[in-house]
Amino acid sequence: MNNSKILGILGSGDLGQLIAHHALNYCNFNKIIFFDDFAKPNTMINNILVYGGTKEVFSAFEKKEITHVIIGIGYKHIELRKNLFEALNGKIAFASIIHPTANIDKTCKIGNGVVILPGCILDMNVEIQDNVLLNTGCIIAHDSIVMQHSFLSPNVALAGFVSIGSCCNIGISTTVIDNIKIQNLIQTGGSTVVIRNLNEKGLYVGNPARFIR
Repeated sequence: MNNSKILGILGSGDLGQLIAHHALNYCNFNKIIFFDDFAKPNTMINNILVYGGTKEVFSAFEKKEITHVIIGIGYKHIELRKNLFEALNGKIAFASIIHPTANIDKTCKIGNGVVILPGCILDMNVEIQDNVLLNTGCIIAHDSIVMQHSFLSPNVALAGFVSIGSCCNIGISTTVIDNIKIQNLIQTGGSTVVIRNLNEKGLYVGNPARFIR
């Protein structure tokens, strides 16, 4: 019986290649296949086959050419990340790629299709919902939640009882004090400091965070 784990990554760009590296080297996947609507089918990227476009995922799964999938599309296309996840969820098994240096408390809840990169720390009762990416060095304190499809850049720091809504893009080194709620579809710039709830979707920057557009 073949027990090979083969990961289909949707997106063959920088993020997809990063996920492929961690999946092969740290998460016991035997093989990677890319699916990308903007890459030429049957070509190789970093020695990984581009099988075809994203619509080919179901065919590859039915043929047992992949066993799991994950979204490898970055923060500039968060709506597409969401749409692709929802189209596949419940039909094909999603992998979660978690680097072994991540420190995750046993009380945490981790969803499907999650990526947690090196050096992240998740404290007691943290919840990371489906299709979330935590970039290197994120710190999430106790009882905080990151909702579906959100993307946290390197060194984001969330204090306790923080809620990050769905489809958010939290910029590098953003700091959020305790008991803050950030609603859906919010982006923060680098080194933003959030000391009040953010309720209007859009971009916030600065210390303290202010709405830009």
